[in-house]
Amino acid sequence: MRGISLGVRPGMVILVLGANGSGKSTLLKGIVGMLPIQSGRVLLEGKDVTGLRTDLLAKQGMGYVPQSDDTFASLTVRENLELGGYLLGRKRIAKRVVELFEEFPLIGALHGRTVANLSGGERKLVGIARALMLRPRLLVLDEPTASLTPEMSEVILQRFVRQLADAGTAVLLVEQKALEALAVADWTHVLVSGQIAISEHPEQLRDMDRLATAFLGGSDDA
Repeated sequence: MRGISLGVRPGMVILVLGANGSGKSTLLKGIVGMLPIQSGRVLLEGKDVTGLRTDLLAKQGMGYVPQSDDTFASLTVRENLELGGYLLGRKRIAKRVVELFEEFPLIGALHGRTVANLSGGERKLVGIARALMLRPRLLVLDEPTASLTPEMSEVILQRFVRQLADAGTAVLLVEQKALEALAVADWTHVLVSGQIAISEHPEQLRDMDRLATAFLGGSDDA
């Protein structure tokens, strides 16, 4: 990857699109400290956090939800959230869990269930809620709707991602379901071969022909 520069402001959903192998997940893993960065910097509210481990980034205000392995299947929903608040004291953990249940009733309704018995969409809701326990100022999401039904994908994107941004959280979203993600994004970057090929307002990319051209790295004038 080379020459990539992007920023996320509070209250905004910044969407990263691209075909398989374009570098989307590699970009996120570099940002959250899971892959080494050879050059360049990652800044969080002006502070250089390049290369910090994910747990240290959490202390600085960055939350990360990977595409998979984002929950503990043998634990209940409540126990998963409690683990997500590990930096808080016991009383603050309990209070924060209640806040999330009230803010997102869909999660509250699942509180006593074991994650292994949830649907894929329900598990993803729990994974996002775990990351929210520490009130991240920046939330990084790697393909949160992967393998989910259209109905649950809409719940994730419209009722969680967009709601979080509207409440002031900065969201960096990598997503394969382009049209659905464009509906909630404020700005879009399209990656091609590890580089940003297009940076535009989502409305400019909703035309299917243009979107396909962008994914392939072509030009509208070709």
